[in-house]
Amino acid sequence: MYSNKDVKNSFDTVYEMLYPMVFRIAYRIVGDPGIAEDVSQEAFIKYFQREEPLPDIDQTKYWLIRVVKNLSFNHEKKKTRERKMFSRLKEESPKFSESGDKEVLREETKNIVKEALLELPYNLRVVLVLKEYGQMNYKEIGAALGISEGNVKVRVFRGREKLAKLLEGRL
Repeated sequence: MYSNKDVKNSFDTVYEMLYPMVFRIAYRIVGDPGIAEDVSQEAFIKYFQREEPLPDIDQTKYWLIRVVKNLSFNHEKKKTRERKMFSRLKEESPKFSESGDKEVLREETKNIVKEALLELPYNLRVVLVLKEYGQMNYKEIGAALGISEGNVKVRVFRGREKLAKLLEGRL
């Protein structure tokens, strides 16, 4: 497509070449296409606001990957804080008696699993979400997060163990 020598890091060229990759990384981390688009756009805004462009497309690519990873991580931290706040509000709200309906129980179980999942450390939660909900294999997860396939397997194993312990007394 383009070589390093042919590309001057004009914003349009960088955007055209790197946006799909930046979006995929953001999407794999946050798991929501709308949020991934916002995070990707924010990364390119930060690139646009740089005083000087980076010397070549490879350095630009790695810089954008770091930025989108950090922005995605910050989004996840913010989401976790918001969930904790909503969880506290939920605990303080009045409880209604259960109707015994299967749908109510199913929803309740989903909520318990979601809450337990949020209690996991970020590095374990991300790999579990990508594996179980994103249906990604270990190799894809490792590539998306920049870690080895072996490390992904260890994190998935540890995440499942911790999640099972968290769910033990709740279900």
